[in-house]
Amino acid sequence: MFKEIVILVAAFILMIITLIVFVPKDKIRHAQVIFFFKQFITWIFGLITVEMRLIEYPVRLFSYATRTSFSFEYLIYPSICVIFNLHYPKDSSKKKQFLYFSYYCTGMTIFEALCETYTDLIEYIHWTWYCSWITLYLTLYLSRKYYLWFFKSKTP
Repeated sequence: MFKEIVILVAAFILMIITLIVFVPKDKIRHAQVIFFFKQFITWIFGLITVEMRLIEYPVRLFSYATRTSFSFEYLIYPSICVIFNLHYPKDSSKKKQFLYFSYYCTGMTIFEALCETYTDLIEYIHWTWYCSWITLYLTLYLSRKYYLWFFKSKTP
């Protein structure tokens, strides 16, 4: 359990530093909208996956309050989503935009699969890495569309 706590603390620190460094001062309001919307999405998906017994989180914060991963769903993934949206290559080709999505989804899926294999942070019951990849892609896409709609940006 010690290594899991170290990973969670390191992830918290890394995400906070990442937000401080990579969120421009003039985009803090944008970051807040993205962050809160992503928390909403991951709360729904997280509850569905644990209640349907698709995924289990043996080591987690607030274990008596919820069976979902508070760390991932309320800080880590929303923080990554903020960086994803604020640095999105909106003026690039569709191919580069798809690759941008794919890099984020693949990186997070690899990290999750490593955690599933070598730690007790996550356990796949009726879930696979490609379910994670697809879900990550879908939620990043939804957050991107919401962000554009909320700020009425004319760029895709």
